[in-house]
Amino acid sequence: MMARNHDNLVGEVGNSMYHQVNSTGYATAVQTLMDMQILSKEDYERWRNGQIPYLEKVCKVNLKKLAAILNEMKRYAAKNNLKPSFTFYKQWGRKNKETVKLRFTKTGNEYMENLYSTHYVKKVIIEQDKV
Repeated sequence: MMARNHDNLVGEVGNSMYHQVNSTGYATAVQTLMDMQILSKEDYERWRNGQIPYLEKVCKVNLKKLAAILNEMKRYAAKNNLKPSFTFYKQWGRKNKETVKLRFTKTGNEYMENLYSTHYVKKVIIEQDKV
């Protein structure tokens, strides 16, 4: 994996979010991290299944870089008129059992947890007929 300077990071985040929004209508931090090869699909699935205590543990960059990526996602969303939508991440495979909320960070810092779990949604413009 190549070293990322700030401009590369901004470009990679923007590219990932652009493609996500155009294919699904929204962009997520976990998909952006996978697109940037910071998080493997296997590690993501292990985390979703409760085998990894918090997502940052298996990310291939340091916490400062992760924070920069999340903040860049927030900036990109604001510049591109995407609506932030908090999403509750729960552990997979727990039918009829107590819901387990997944953690993104070791510390459980609420601000960072919210950045990770926010999906940025394309705003749909509804044309209203004027009568």
